[in-house]
Amino acid sequence: MAFEATKREWSELYAFFRLLADGKVSLGTSQTKKNDANQWPVAMVQREEHDGTRRYYIEKDDIHIVGENMDKRVPREDFHTVAGLILQAVKSSSVDDVVSPDGVEEFLDEAAIFDLEAKTDDRTDFSVAFWHPEAPLTGFNVRSRLSIMNPLLDGGRTANLKLEQTGIKFAVPTVNKINALPESPNEVAERMMMIERLGGSLKYSDVADRVFRCNLLMIDLHFPRMLAEMVRIMHLDGITRISELAETIKQSNPLKIKEELINKHGFYEFKIKQFLLALALGMRPAKIYNGTDSAVEGLLLVDGNGDVLCYHKSEKKTFEDFLFFNTRLEKGSVDKDKYGFLEKENGTYYFKLNVKIGLVKR
Repeated sequence: MAFEATKREWSELYAFFRLLADGKVSLGTSQTKKNDANQWPVAMVQREEHDGTRRYYIEKDDIHIVGENMDKRVPREDFHTVAGLILQAVKSSSVDDVVSPDGVEEFLDEAAIFDLEAKTDDRTDFSVAFWHPEAPLTGFNVRSRLSIMNPLLDGGRTANLKLEQTGIKFAVPTVNKINALPESPNEVAERMMMIERLGGSLKYSDVADRVFRCNLLMIDLHFPRMLAEMVRIMHLDGITRISELAETIKQSNPLKIKEELINKHGFYEFKIKQFLLALALGMRPAKIYNGTDSAVEGLLLVDGNGDVLCYHKSEKKTFEDFLFFNTRLEKGSVDKDKYGFLEKENGTYYFKLNVKIGLVKR
């Protein structure tokens, strides 16, 4: 019987099947192209199911599946065929929920795959042993341009930055009037502009959450201020791409650093790349970050054609450049994430902005 799953769930399974079928993966370039000259051989993939760990050993013609209560072989060709069926179904569907193609459910039963999204506590989707089945495992996240992508940073209200309202002191009716501006895609920008029109100004004050503040300070003691400026520009000027925002703050220089540091040393780009890589490798707003990477060591990107591209922390420059040129700031829910309003705290009004970073689709 057919069943439905989201494009994201299908994409994770598709990437997994492609690794098994191909027995190798191409490293991606910073411009999300396949680098066929640099391919890593895949020897084994480890994946978690609700009933335990499965190891998928890649042999010449078969995939040798070993689990707690199972030991069987499935032809590699079958994984190739089913990956093709999944790709075709995902690409041809105009809605997010995709019905399983004919034969796929039977194959999943045969391969003892019951969870389309792996169940892990360490945020990896699955782990890969390259070159040799006994090689150290490398944890990966899967992202797909064929589906809605999980953000790199989505901390909700934990990822809020506080701007202090200075200048003219607003009376309560004025504050209420500002906060009462109707919901719209640009309501945050409209409130910020109204504050300025009425003689107020907003200047960076702090990070709302103590842990997230410290995590950002681990990147640089001035990084929170820099990030707040990027988010402010995103709302007011509509610039969302991280690389374009970096170019903008190079001109405005919110940290008032020397030109040599900006242009010769690439300070702003360097700090942003450092932050993005930390996010990709496990930094979370509400979890203490001490510079130690999590179990996630890389990212597998399914591109619009269905190619699987590998980005790994050992290829640091490429990974950083990929993130720098392929990420954007996004707008979270104003009500859910509690930002975009003037709020009084210890006699002072603050205006919160929210940080949300995602990968671009193209």
